[in-house]
Amino acid sequence: MIQDASKGEVVAAGGGTREKKPNFFVRIVVFIRQVFAELRKVVTPTRKELLKFTAVVLGFVLVMMAVVYGLDTLFVWLTTVVFGTPVGAA
Repeated sequence: MIQDASKGEVVAAGGGTREKKPNFFVRIVVFIRQVFAELRKVVTPTRKELLKFTAVVLGFVLVMMAVVYGLDTLFVWLTTVVFGTPVGAA
């Protein structure tokens, strides 16, 4: 690290050597090995956990549907109050 005297900033030295990147095919092989290593870490949930997670997701979806329905109804009522009913509406 070098301190730039003109601005008082700390900057990296520019004369360092860069590591050479491995070729394209080596990088693909390394990537695939890393993917398999990560997949070995995955833990499959038990049936009880799976049912609990499913119930939580479905409950959340139902709550969000109710919120969206409520907001939709509110906005329909609000636009009807502000603009009145359309001319062709019965």
